[in-house]
Amino acid sequence: MKNIKVTITVLMALFLFQSCSEDKMDEINENKNNPTDVPTSLAITDVMISSGFSTTGADNSFYAGVYSELNAGNHNQMYNAQIRRGEPQLATTYNNSWVEIYSQLRSLKIIIEKCTTGKEKGNYQTLGVAQILFAYNLAILTDLFGDVPYSEALQPNTIFQPKIDKQEAIYEAIFQRLNEGISNLDKTTTYAGLGNQDLIYKGDSKKWKKAANGLLARYTMRLSLRKADYQAVINYVNASFSGVDEEFKLANDAIPNPYARFQVNVGAISVAKSFYDIMIANGATDARTNAFFSKIDGVVKPFDNASLATIEGQGIYSISAIISEKNPIYLLSYHELLFLKAEAEARLGLTTAQTTMNDAIKAAFTKKQVVTFTAAQADTYIASIGILTGNALLKKIMVEKYISFYENEGIECYNDIRRLKAMGNGDFIPMVNPKPAFFPQRFGYGQSDVSANLNIKEAFGDGSYVYSENVWWAGGTR
Repeated sequence: MKNIKVTITVLMALFLFQSCSEDKMDEINENKNNPTDVPTSLAITDVMISSGFSTTGADNSFYAGVYSELNAGNHNQMYNAQIRRGEPQLATTYNNSWVEIYSQLRSLKIIIEKCTTGKEKGNYQTLGVAQILFAYNLAILTDLFGDVPYSEALQPNTIFQPKIDKQEAIYEAIFQRLNEGISNLDKTTTYAGLGNQDLIYKGDSKKWKKAANGLLARYTMRLSLRKADYQAVINYVNASFSGVDEEFKLANDAIPNPYARFQVNVGAISVAKSFYDIMIANGATDARTNAFFSKIDGVVKPFDNASLATIEGQGIYSISAIISEKNPIYLLSYHELLFLKAEAEARLGLTTAQTTMNDAIKAAFTKKQVVTFTAAQADTYIASIGILTGNALLKKIMVEKYISFYENEGIECYNDIRRLKAMGNGDFIPMVNPKPAFFPQRFGYGQSDVSANLNIKEAFGDGSYVYSENVWWAGGTR
C-alpha cells in the first residue's frame, strides 16, 4: 500500500507539472531585459536620444551640410557626395537614416496610441511630447525625401507596401500633430511627469510648448513659396523661446555630438573654401573667422569646393576648430528662431528686422558650445555691419543665419538653400560646386524600401530624380 501511495503521489505531481509547464516555461523563457511592453516614459527617452543623435545629428546632417556647402567632403562617402560620384543617387546612401526615422515614428505611434486609447490613456504630458517629436521626425523625413509613405505606413503586420503620400498632405499632418501636442500639454493628468526621463526639458511642459511653437514658426516659413504667412511666423516665434536656456536641444554628457564623433572616427569632413570666403568677407571684426577653422602650418587650408582639381585625402585640409563631442545637438536653436523672425520682419518691410537680426547674431555668437564667443565680440561685429534696408538686409539675415548653422546644423541649412533658390533668392548664398546640374534637390529613398516596396521602387527608378525633382515646398510636384 505504501508503494502504491508513493506511485499515486508521483503521478499526480507529474500531472500537475505537465498541466502548468507550458505557462511556467513561457515565464522562464521570458527575457526580462527585452520586454515587449514598456512604460511610455521609458520608451520616449530612447526616442529623444535617437531623434537627436541619428535623425538630426548624424548622416542626414553630414550629407546636407556638404550639399549646402556648409562643409566639404574630403574622404570616402563624403568625398563621393562632394564630387557627385554615385553617392547622392544611390539607394544605399541614406538607408540607415531612412530606416532610423521610420523606427522613431513607429515607436512614437505606439506611445501616442497607448496614451490615447491604451493602458496609459490620459497620460497627457507624454502624449503631447510624443506628438511634438512625431511631427519633428516626420518633417525631417519629408523635407529630405519629399513624398513618402505615411498614411499607410507604420503598420508592419498589416500593410506591407504602403502607398506614397504627397508632401502637401504630410505637412498638414505635421501642423496637426504640433497643435495637438500643445493642446494635450495644457491638460491635467493624474500620471506623473516625465521628470529625468525627459532628457531635453526634464518634464517641463511649458518648454515643450515653446519648442512646438518654434517648430510651427520653422515649418510656416518653410511653406513660404506655397503660402507665405510671415506674420504667423512672427507670432509663433513670440510664443517660443525667450533665451538659449529654453532652446530645443539634446545636451548630455553620455551622448556625444555625432559630428565630432564622425570626425574623430572617419575624418571625412573639412572646411569648404566657399564658406571660409564668406567668413573672410565679414572683415576682421568677426572674431569667429580666426577661431572656426584649424590651421595647417599656421594657415587655414580649405577644400576648394569650386574646383574639379581637388584631391581626396585626410589631414591635408583644415577642419572645424570648434568641434567637440560635448557640443549640444540642436533640434531647434535660439539663433535659428530669431533669424526666422528677422526674415519674416524683413519680408514684411518692418523696421524691427535689423534689430532682430542683431539679436540673432548675438545669440549665434554666444551659443553654449565648448568654444564660445562673448557678447562684446558680437557687439563689435554688429557695429561694423551698418544700417541695411530692403534686399541687402534680407540677404544679410540669410547669410548670417547660414554662418550660425556651422558646423553641424546641416539639415536646416540645406532646407534654406533649397527654399531660397525656389523663392528667387538663390543668389544670397550661391552654391559654387562645379557640377551645378548635379545639385541634390532631395535625398533618395532608402534601399530597404526600394527593394521591398514596389511603390518606392517605381518612384526611385535609377535614382537620378534626386537631381531634377524639387520637393513640393520648393516648387516641385513630389
